[in-house]
Amino acid sequence: MLAHNSVDRGIMARDSIELNLDEPLPSSGKPSRVRRSIQPSAVSSQPEERSPRSRARVSASRDQGDSELLINPEDLDLEELDSEESQFLRTDRRVPVRRSALPRKTANWLKIAGAALAAILVSSGLWMWGEDYAKHSPRFVVASSDAVEINGVRNASRAQVMDVAGDYIGRNIFSPSLDESRHKLEQIPWVEHASVIRLLPNRIAFTIEERTPVAFVQVGSRVSLIDSNGVVMGMPANRQTRYSFPVIRGITETEALSSRAAVMKIYSRLVGELGSADGANYVQQLSEVDLSDPEDVKVTANDPGGTMVVYLGKSDFLPRYKLYVAHIAEWRRQFQNLQSVDLKFEGQMVVNPDKPATNPKPKTFETQRNGGSGGKVVGVSAKAPIKPVGQKTVKPASKKAVAKKAPLQKTQRAQR
Repeated sequence: MLAHNSVDRGIMARDSIELNLDEPLPSSGKPSRVRRSIQPSAVSSQPEERSPRSRARVSASRDQGDSELLINPEDLDLEELDSEESQFLRTDRRVPVRRSALPRKTANWLKIAGAALAAILVSSGLWMWGEDYAKHSPRFVVASSDAVEINGVRNASRAQVMDVAGDYIGRNIFSPSLDESRHKLEQIPWVEHASVIRLLPNRIAFTIEERTPVAFVQVGSRVSLIDSNGVVMGMPANRQTRYSFPVIRGITETEALSSRAAVMKIYSRLVGELGSADGANYVQQLSEVDLSDPEDVKVTANDPGGTMVVYLGKSDFLPRYKLYVAHIAEWRRQFQNLQSVDLKFEGQMVVNPDKPATNPKPKTFETQRNGGSGGKVVGVSAKAPIKPVGQKTVKPASKKAVAKKAPLQKTQRAQR
């Protein structure tokens, strides 16, 4: 074993390899050309007797050395090899990438919100500056009443409208509230709707829409005009305006507006029916309409024979009034001192229902159909059975007559 090791050491000493460097070692990352040379050093010139095993080992090492010398290091281009392999290798230093703390979509939304907020702040600042300038600049002061325009006033009091306009004269046009001014105008009885408009820089315009009267109304001892909603307007300020309406009775001063509106609906229905007759406008014959009892409308009609109070009930105003028009002349001839007739009962007519008479035995009359020859007045004793015609029919000491709604072509005076 010792002999074998000594032989090996001798072989290694004889076949030593020297590396000769042409240049100093390059810095990291730069390839360099290296030339290798192998120089055998003669350790011993004396031949040495070797065993077969050692000879084989020496032969193998020589063959290995010869194989290494077959590649000339000068023929190798290390720079080209490094450039070809560098694209497949990682870089020595990573490139830093800056990343935002917020997602990109959130950042975009924040930018938009910031721009909108900035626009709002700028707009608010401009608005506040403009408002302050408008309220304190003398350019926006209403100098006199000449700067006030009033439109639509015909029957309302112009003085009442100017009282509202006085809130603007001598003041900044933006100081009074438009809604407050409009509310004050609509408190005027004749004004139904009103609008107030600022005409920059220093003018104001009032536009009035007046109520439309439909009748006169007597409230207490005062007569005024009233509209279809029950609003009492007073007389028109323009004295040249003339109206021809019946006078409504039965409305009190303390009555609620809703109650007045309900009563005026009955009046509107009465006027609508009597004014729609073919070729005749019976409304022109009415001088008064008593609406104190909504269940029994009472009208005062004027005809060539005089004035007559007609009870029309609560419906069928036109047929009942036509019956009155057709027979009033006959009734005047039949009954003396005829002042009122009650037509609200079906097929009956009551004469002077609310007037006391000197005769303690009341008489009731009916108008019956007599075939096709018209109606005939038949007298009925007070003791005989009488058709129920309401409380006004059964009144002591009163004269009564009942007539059917048939047209009277031929009439006979009632026999007593």
